[in-house]
Amino acid sequence: MAAYNKFNAFVENLAEKVHNLGADTLKIMLVNSPAPAATNSVKADLTEISAGNGYTAGGTAVTVTGSSQSSGTYTLTQSADVVFTASGGSVGPFRYAVLYNDTPTSPADPLIGWWDYGSAVTLADGETFTVDMGSTILTIA
Repeated sequence: MAAYNKFNAFVENLAEKVHNLGADTLKIMLVNSPAPAATNSVKADLTEISAGNGYTAGGTAVTVTGSSQSSGTYTLTQSADVVFTASGGSVGPFRYAVLYNDTPTSPADPLIGWWDYGSAVTLADGETFTVDMGSTILTIA
């Protein structure tokens, strides 16, 4: 399974009311190089792969189904993994799936976290790639 990494600015953005994780539009975009760094803070800090062949610029929306707190632990859940499908040609290469918030305008498109798949992936026409987050997108304790 890919390793999840948090962007440092995400913590500050939570404290400063940038995110409403249960209501905002969260997306996953694909990145290859340069690698995301914990010090990146907004989508514009990263180089997204080129759109086309089934990949849409900005990535794909995450279907958030729940946002709850219990005993001081916050959990954000989703109903379906994000799936990218190459159509009409190849998609990639990419190594990282990056979760960001597409709703805020100041800062625009703040970053949340990313998954490192260990090596570059290229999807051939007709192949799919699933960003498997399980049912829980993130937990904050």
